[in-house]
Amino acid sequence: MKEEFDYTTYARRFAIGYPIASQLLIQVYFWVIANIFIASIVHLVELSVRKTYHLTIYRGYFPVLLIAVVLGVLYGIISGLINILFDWKPFKDRPVGVVIILKGLFFLVIFSVFFYLTRNLLYEPAVQSFVPFNKNTWVYIYYPLLVFYAFMTLLINFINQVNKKYGPGVLVPLLLGKYRTPKEEERIFMFMDLSSSTTIAEQLGHIRYSEFIRDSFMDINHVLLRFGAEIYQYVGDEVVVTWLLGEGLQKLSCIQFFFACEREFKKRNDYYLQKYGVVPQFKAGLHLGKVTAVEIGEVKRDIAYHGDTLNTTARIQGMCKELGKTFLVSDYVVKISRLDKRFVIEDMGSILLKGKAEPTTIFSVENVKLD
Repeated sequence: MKEEFDYTTYARRFAIGYPIASQLLIQVYFWVIANIFIASIVHLVELSVRKTYHLTIYRGYFPVLLIAVVLGVLYGIISGLINILFDWKPFKDRPVGVVIILKGLFFLVIFSVFFYLTRNLLYEPAVQSFVPFNKNTWVYIYYPLLVFYAFMTLLINFINQVNKKYGPGVLVPLLLGKYRTPKEEERIFMFMDLSSSTTIAEQLGHIRYSEFIRDSFMDINHVLLRFGAEIYQYVGDEVVVTWLLGEGLQKLSCIQFFFACEREFKKRNDYYLQKYGVVPQFKAGLHLGKVTAVEIGEVKRDIAYHGDTLNTTARIQGMCKELGKTFLVSDYVVKISRLDKRFVIEDMGSILLKGKAEPTTIFSVENVKLD
């Protein structure tokens, strides 16, 4: 089964394999382009003034372009490092308003430092002999650039938020209208549902139960990138995870992911017992097949997946309680992934799932042999 290998796949694999480098490159690309853009505008304005007043002094575009690229690379690297810093847990636990203010202060300091470097270390040695600027001139240059950089910082933060919502490599296809019309994809879906959710909710009360769900989903999120997984939906105490076919089958990431989540919960066993008196356990169903991806909504846009694959996956997950198993997969997953060679599986028989005309053979998966 051949899968289309496009930009999204490349971007996602790079983001998973080199998360820090990926964040830095996004910032560097963005700020180099932004700096070239403002440098080009300044150069064109300069040409206009020169022609209007018949000035003979001309410094050329290359020195300005060189400064723009150098500063874009340096500014992008530092901005990327700051974003990585703010992704650390001490900042994640702070209110959004506080984080925005702190980022704003960092931005002001960085911009002021770079403006000083541009004026004293880059511009004057390279261009000052051609076009002498006095102190008042630099003051009037500082404020427009400050406004421009503030706006561009908001723009790159927006881009980062979109990347977090849709996952690496989705923004560009989204902007190009890839999902404006339905597009067929082969995907793997996993429905994960919290076990004994009603009992836990009664035990904790709705406020602490919401905190419990939040912490559980955060731990699942910590595992996502290592296995190339995307969050498709959160529905109450259920989370739907998806992979492009090749991503999920590579090193059996779609199977390894579930057991990695179990290890993550086990690692934080003391935290959950101390705070809630119970450790989260999820039951999951896994299936793969063709789905249709399309951009939906107007007030709130999103990418939705439609098809029998999702319905079948949900039904498989729903059989976990009845069969007394925590992880069930379809026979199609077993066949296409050669699952039996790496995990202990048990044939649960052919079951007529709700809403299906034909029975589906289901297997339970347990006890990872090769971790």
